[in-house]
Amino acid sequence: MLRTFFLLLALLVGVHAPATAANDIAPDVLARTTTQEVLTILKQDKELQNGNLNKVYQLVEAKILPNFDFNRMTQLALGKNWPRATAKQKQELVTEFRNLLVRTYSSSLTAFTNQTVEFKPLTMKPNDTDVTVRSEIRQPGGQPIPIDYSMYKTAFGWKVYDVTIDSVSLVTNYRASFANTIRQQGIDGLIKTMAAQSERGAAKPASRPGS
Repeated sequence: MLRTFFLLLALLVGVHAPATAANDIAPDVLARTTTQEVLTILKQDKELQNGNLNKVYQLVEAKILPNFDFNRMTQLALGKNWPRATAKQKQELVTEFRNLLVRTYSSSLTAFTNQTVEFKPLTMKPNDTDVTVRSEIRQPGGQPIPIDYSMYKTAFGWKVYDVTIDSVSLVTNYRASFANTIRQQGIDGLIKTMAAQSERGAAKPASRPGS
């Protein structure tokens, strides 16, 4: 399930517009156009299709990271434990959470083949700064998978801070496991655990969507 999350995250923000232009792009338009750009790249790039992880990591680092607010994602995932962390720990938590997400699920990019993504119409007021962009991933022989992207407007354009698939929030899912680790090992223990998971995840082979 989590690999499906990150496959869809990668599709959503795989290619980002220049910052000056992205500031003026509506969140649903940004999501839809960048998704189509990524689908085109995946269909044309044989190295990505063949699972060249070094190239995948480069793509993720260059194209995905600028479109996420990892600080906010980490804060939400830590919940009540976030204020208990020192400034140094907070920096390390954000870094390791980002690394965990990227390294563990980069290979999901290579698993996307003939699926399509359909975005739903967005109802948005002119002054809205926090919206949910709804979509579905459609795959032959399977039921559509509903995906909701939580996005908010920043000085640098719209950023993703959570994703919900089949009513399961990515942030909420991690919050439960993080809280359990902190209870047993403390915040430093969580940092070490994420670092170890990131290293293990880097070696995982690509899985098909839905795994």
